Amino acid sequence: MVGSWRWNVFLGVGGSVLTLLFSLDSNGMAVTSLRCLYASLTFFVLGFVFRALVALIMNPKAQALSQLDSDESKGSSVDYATPDQSDELNNLLKNQLNGNLPLEASEGAGFQPLTPPKLISTQNREPEELAKAIRHLTGG
Repeated sequence: MVGSWRWNVFLGVGGSVLTLLFSLDSNGMAVTSLRCLYASLTFFVLGFVFRALVALIMNPKAQALSQLDSDESKGSSVDYATPDQSDELNNLLKNQLNGNLPLEASEGAGFQPLTPPKLISTQNREPEELAKAIRHLTGG
């Protein structure tokens, strides 16, 4: 658990003092002291519950280790580690510095601009055909 039993004692005393402050003016001393005792015990126990929950949240590996062998634990954790490829990257950089380009880069060494085919050509079209297309597009 997180912390020590002293936290629970401080919580119990704090709950008892708060109960004393809020209950003293409307109740007698006997009722107030009994309520302070109940509040102290309640806050003491709630402190243990709170510390247990915090410990469970802060240390999920202990629970994961206890379920390692069960089939229910399969697929419950993800390994986010990426493979180490630093050697491949270093070799690639060394080859580029020496002028030895990889095969993929040497095939497309010359730049060729993209020349897409024209979709519509107004050349060699009849004027009536163009007028019909414009009427169709304008809805007229």
